[in-house]
Amino acid sequence: MNVFDFTANGLDGQPVSLEHYRGKVLLIVNTASACGFTPQYKGLEELHQQYGQRGLAVLGFPCNQFGKQEPGTEAEIGEFCEKNYGVSFPLFAKVDVNGDEAHPLFKHLKGEKPGVLGTEAIKWNFTKFLVGRDGEVVKRYAPATAPAEIADDIDKALA
Repeated sequence: MNVFDFTANGLDGQPVSLEHYRGKVLLIVNTASACGFTPQYKGLEELHQQYGQRGLAVLGFPCNQFGKQEPGTEAEIGEFCEKNYGVSFPLFAKVDVNGDEAHPLFKHLKGEKPGVLGTEAIKWNFTKFLVGRDGEVVKRYAPATAPAEIADDIDKALA
């Protein structure tokens, strides 16, 4: 099983098969609109603009599990991200990333690339997973890792 085997709802509530992204390098991020890391939306959008033509797709998954920092509706999330950070990469409906109700995609990502000391739990908003063109998880990044710091790894994955 790989990332392309999963489906998630878009901001409009319609199911989106990640098969749609087969052959692309993905940067999958759990996001939030009221977090200290929220300005990373700008850096994620810069990666999307810089590498999109070469085959990168940034996918944002809003999550309200950390400090209730994503309280809005899907429509409010989309509007906030576009207005404040010019986000044009795909955003999905809110998901849980930890616990019994965690989205199956995030269960898979965490299982493939556990965090520090082998812990699978996502610790905070803006944890990032780089996925190769083959759908296999390449690397996991901490919330404090700025999107620009991932550029070299994206270059390698796109090569």
